[in-house]
Amino acid sequence: MDFYTLREEEELKKHGPLAMRLRPQSLSGFVGQTHLVGEGKPLRRLLENNVLSSLLFFGPPGTGKTTLAEIIAQEAKAAFIRVNATSSSVSELRKEIEAARQRLVHDGRRTIVFIDEIHRFNKAQQDALLPAVEKGVIILIGATTENPYFTVNAPLLSRLRIFPFEPLSRDEIMMLLVRALESPEAGLQNVAVTEEALSHFALMANGDARAALNALELAAALAHPDAEGRKNIALALAEEAVQRRAVVYDRDGDSHYDVISAFIKSVRGSDPDAALYWLARMLEAGEDPLFIARRLVILAAEDIGNADPHGLLVAQAAAQAVRMLGLPEGRFPLAQATTYLAAAPKSNAASVAIEAALEAVRKRPGDRVPPHLRDAGYAGAKKLGHGQDYLYPHNYPGHFVVQNYLPQGMPRPRFYKPTENGYERSIGERMKRWEAQRRTRGDNND
Repeated sequence: MDFYTLREEEELKKHGPLAMRLRPQSLSGFVGQTHLVGEGKPLRRLLENNVLSSLLFFGPPGTGKTTLAEIIAQEAKAAFIRVNATSSSVSELRKEIEAARQRLVHDGRRTIVFIDEIHRFNKAQQDALLPAVEKGVIILIGATTENPYFTVNAPLLSRLRIFPFEPLSRDEIMMLLVRALESPEAGLQNVAVTEEALSHFALMANGDARAALNALELAAALAHPDAEGRKNIALALAEEAVQRRAVVYDRDGDSHYDVISAFIKSVRGSDPDAALYWLARMLEAGEDPLFIARRLVILAAEDIGNADPHGLLVAQAAAQAVRMLGLPEGRFPLAQATTYLAAAPKSNAASVAIEAALEAVRKRPGDRVPPHLRDAGYAGAKKLGHGQDYLYPHNYPGHFVVQNYLPQGMPRPRFYKPTENGYERSIGERMKRWEAQRRTRGDNND
């Protein structure tokens, strides 16, 4: 580290953002990610055994990815090199790799190259890292807020151990806020914060420790000292400092798929309130309302089906209304369809049936249509025997007659199995009556 870089680090420790000034220097001070660094957990065991391998930290911002990378470097007494994913060229990467090689040969010291937002590296940059990572010339620690399986090249990904980071809990963020108020480095000794205000900071941070600490620092700057020079932060000032946290959602990234998945699973699971929450989350983040409407149409057929045939009509009507109205008014038909479908009886019998039918077709691709079912509506069809012996159901009591509708020799399958839910119970009863008549006639199509 040269003189100017060292001086920069010293100045940032004095005047940088609160979250940076309070970064812990060891695992004992690290908060969160207990599934990775708690006693006996995988990453902690690697560090305790001094086993360094290239890693990828994947998770939302403010969860400690950079901090943990720095701690690992300190624990391993390794050189720590930061690389800017947005501005570094391949030639700069190669210079750093060569410097790491020299450091390893002459000093026996390993080098950790930390790349924040590694998903921003293009293919050439990622490929340039491969030989050095594979040979162990550098220990790569990448950090990303995006799902690495979508954004990092497979060859590089295969050489990294992936550790998912989770948002910090409210209690963990409260712990960090209290620690900040008590820390001499924070300079907040003359600041008093009510429990309500601390709780608001922790809640509105959405698991992001950096956001919570920055909000606390801003509130302290906004507070007016009392006669004794003490700054008091109550809920109103905390709300002013936090203002409004952006909804965690990326229309082009992983959150997009996670939130729509949670929405669909909530509707399928018959929880209207949870479904409305995820719907609101998407609308607030600017999701395309037609995308939501299309997914509801699919769900109505796939997960409700004939248990409530009106479900598909409601979903289609909502999609049409959204197309006509747009937002913000389109949220009302979306909410109506969401609550109707969530509260409707459920059946996936139709969707299971079509998958089973497709599998049967793949196993018997050459089956021909029986002559009595073939098209007999053109000249000469009867000479070919088409339609011969076909029984017209409307000519029989109950508009039903037993006859074979399957390829000759195909055993009668049972693709569609109605449930006991909603209207499908009635369908099942009719099918049982028809099946009884088939058994009486001995129609097994054998």
